[in-house]
Amino acid sequence: MNSSAPESSDGLTGDSPEPSDANGSETSVASATSRSTRTILINVVRTVLVVVVVVAAVWQLWNNWADVAHTISGLQWHRTLLSLVAVVVGIACSTMSWQLLLDDLGKPIGVGRGAQIFLVGQLGKYLPGSIWAYVLQIELGRKAGLARARVFAATLFSVIIAVVAALIAGALAIPVLVEQDSRLGWLPWLYLTLPVALVFLIPAVLTRIVRFGFQILRRPRPDHPVTLSVVLRSLGFALGSYVAFGIHLWLLADTREGLTISPLALCIGTMGIAMLAGLVFFLLPSGVGAREFVIIAALTPFVGPGAATAYAAVSRVMFIVADLATAGSAAGLAVLSRRRRGEYQGDAGIAPEHLL
Repeated sequence: MNSSAPESSDGLTGDSPEPSDANGSETSVASATSRSTRTILINVVRTVLVVVVVVAAVWQLWNNWADVAHTISGLQWHRTLLSLVAVVVGIACSTMSWQLLLDDLGKPIGVGRGAQIFLVGQLGKYLPGSIWAYVLQIELGRKAGLARARVFAATLFSVIIAVVAALIAGALAIPVLVEQDSRLGWLPWLYLTLPVALVFLIPAVLTRIVRFGFQILRRPRPDHPVTLSVVLRSLGFALGSYVAFGIHLWLLADTREGLTISPLALCIGTMGIAMLAGLVFFLLPSGVGAREFVIIAALTPFVGPGAATAYAAVSRVMFIVADLATAGSAAGLAVLSRRRRGEYQGDAGIAPEHLL
């Protein structure tokens, strides 16, 4: 394997030969036209989905506005603040879940730099088509001196771990959700993906995938196999994120009458399924609408549809605020880390650039 081959701008090495004859040119034009048509269709579907979600959200708020306004005005500031802190803790756990995998695939980059790549990259999920978050993370990692193959592998495996963790947490809520709302009867089918995801988390399987991917991209492969300890710790942090997000929802919606300490497990499971729903409906910006639908379905039997809608809306706002705050803080920490520890030397053949 030629580990010294330079990485091109798209993460691959070598140049693709251009067709030199007329037939090759016609094929290229036809292929470009096909891609253009497909892109237009995807954009149309994405736009329609966003419009439908926005209209549905406005309709839901309008029909329940009296209860929504009353609920929001009655929020206690200290519980609201603690709920926001819980979101930040959950985001920090998600960051560490990704960071562990990234550092295990090469020279550790450090929490400050890693958090900047992950958290600033996560802001891409607010664009239509949440896949942009992963693209942005890969590019930020490249500017920091990391091979795209390494960041892509860490991001891919962190998504698989997040899905496994969400399904584990969601088991706390799915029986109740299905019983409460027949429209959620499809949720148990999600568990058909669990055995497949678990197979991908076996260290030997992960190691083979990583080495094959690095070989295809002509990058020096990691010098040690992926360890079970790293996988379990990453999974533990991912589970911790859903526990924190569940506490966030419980702190918001605990009325001291209907939703008391006993449904805390329901809130944890609800947030696991809600975040997973947002991941499944990736064409929507940050899963908007899908996540709120699950939260409203879970809380309505306890607090009513108006209050449930209000809590789902406030939760969304809190996540936006927490995402912006943590991304900004991570960028500041990265600057301090660079000043204290110097520039990260980067993966082989890749020179780091200043992100800020």
